[in-house]
Amino acid sequence: MKLTFWGAAQQVTGSMYLLELDNDYRILVDCGSDFESGDRKRLQNETDTPFPNALFPFEASSINLVLLTHAHIDHSGNIPNLYRDGYEGQILCTDSTYSLTAILLKDAAILNQKRLNEINNANGPKRKKGKKKKDLPKDLYLEKQVKEALENFVPLAFNRRFKVADDCFVTFVPAGHLLGAAHILVETWENGQKKVIGFSGDIGRQGYPLLNDPGTLSQVDYLVCESTYGDRLHDLKTTPELALEDVIRRTCIDIPGRLIIPSFSVGRTQALLYTLNKIYTDNHLPPIKVFADSPLAFESSRVYQRNIRMLNREAREFYEDNETLFDFENLIYLESTDASRSVSNHTEPCIIISSSGMVRGGRVEYHVAQNISNPYCTILLIGYCAEGTLGWRLLNGQNTIRIRGKDEQVLANIEKIDVFSGHGDRDDLVKFVQQQSPTTLKKIFLVHGEAPSMEAFKNTLTSMGYENVEIPVKGQTFEL
Repeated sequence: MKLTFWGAAQQVTGSMYLLELDNDYRILVDCGSDFESGDRKRLQNETDTPFPNALFPFEASSINLVLLTHAHIDHSGNIPNLYRDGYEGQILCTDSTYSLTAILLKDAAILNQKRLNEINNANGPKRKKGKKKKDLPKDLYLEKQVKEALENFVPLAFNRRFKVADDCFVTFVPAGHLLGAAHILVETWENGQKKVIGFSGDIGRQGYPLLNDPGTLSQVDYLVCESTYGDRLHDLKTTPELALEDVIRRTCIDIPGRLIIPSFSVGRTQALLYTLNKIYTDNHLPPIKVFADSPLAFESSRVYQRNIRMLNREAREFYEDNETLFDFENLIYLESTDASRSVSNHTEPCIIISSSGMVRGGRVEYHVAQNISNPYCTILLIGYCAEGTLGWRLLNGQNTIRIRGKDEQVLANIEKIDVFSGHGDRDDLVKFVQQQSPTTLKKIFLVHGEAPSMEAFKNTLTSMGYENVEIPVKGQTFEL
């Protein structure tokens, strides 16, 4: 049996792991988009792939099954391309993951179509003389590929052992992090010997808004573990309600200003809106307008509402008392682009929640561009920002930011809180690994993290008695 790391190896995004059983059955765990690229070119240069012109470093048609840990695009975003390149099998995931993935992939297809139209227009008859024709990116899947992919999703229940092939079973275990997110357990027998491989997916936090705590993964022989926060701890000095209320008071009440919160539409925005609903329900704040500027977030919130039984006890009780998780009197959903842009003319203090969380495109980029030189505006970053993104540059204190083709002076206040991060910190990761006996566990593979985080977490695990800890490079294969 072989395990090859084709994504999220010594970086955070692009999760994709190929498990090849001795009977030639090939399982792909996650198939995510890579936001830290030079990606495909670097992959072709650094690895000995036999498919130098393909999007994937393997024949898509050779894969027998895909297992999906959760809906986020860095785990699911390349699935339609897999079908376009010849994959004909199923996608196994939980029911909530299917619902959220459908929303994200359909939205990605719409954005891809817009990008394709822009490229085709640039290549049209009015192209300036001597200007090089733009190549069409190979990763721009459209609605047709998304529809084909979604028709092949098979939702499975948590904690139910499911046979996928002769002598091979999978089990999805709750991971926290996001509605429907799972750790995946793969059990297989080779020459009469049982081998068990665990894939962490993204590990959630204890006590996160709306979500249940991560479940327990039974003993495995090999563990693939994320390490996003492997070198740091979350600030646990306060609750999400108190942390958010403090920021709102300072930025919208003490000084009548504007608060912009870049937030991922799926997961993070639901935690934010739920927390704001609790704050307003308890009458802790005056009626400041909250603009939720993401149609994607609205759709995702409906999925959460339909899956109340999958949420934690506190959220279920709040819903029973208030008949809603996310809607409150001062909340306004902005559906159209015109409505989004008109918020710039709102003169009263307000809160704008918009995607994407890293300030990488999306409507939030417009809001940031309009307010980056406004000293009465605060931009509150609430999660991980990949290196090179606008969010990352803001967090690193750049005085001038190039945004939408213009250099803008940064006069807005930049703040960060991590109480809404959906990733477990070092202690959460340690707790997850400690479910495994150091004497039984044969090897740990660290993925989904930046190099310093991985090295620090490896040192932590080694000091705890976990001796065989690997940090794979992209394309590296291990015999299990």
